[in-house]
Amino acid sequence: MLNAYLSAGMGDLIGLALGGTALVFFCCSAYVLTTRKDMSFLGGMLMAGVVVVLIGMVANLFLQLPALHLAISAVFILISSGAILFETSNIIRGGETNYIRATVSLYVSLYNIFVSLLSILGFASRD
Repeated sequence: MLNAYLSAGMGDLIGLALGGTALVFFCCSAYVLTTRKDMSFLGGMLMAGVVVVLIGMVANLFLQLPALHLAISAVFILISSGAILFETSNIIRGGETNYIRATVSLYVSLYNIFVSLLSILGFASRD
């Protein structure tokens, strides 16, 4: 995936997406760490958001709309940010005792944010 961006001469977008991903992660984690709020209320909303995004992805397989692809990527960034808030809060409050699952969840959220940002930035830099 990264090779496609590098071969197209858009290597700077990879660094920009990486920086944006790091910024989102550190801001979400810092918010949870400083406020110590319980973010467990996000669970239902995140699940509903994932269902909506999956329906949008299936629809975009048939429709092939660039605007829908951008909207899905933007919503996926929001959902992944919410998942970081939710999981970090669970780790801090002791609600998550399986740290391997928590780590994988955070990793998947980071990966999704990176890929979605890369997709949005790649679309914005097209001529």
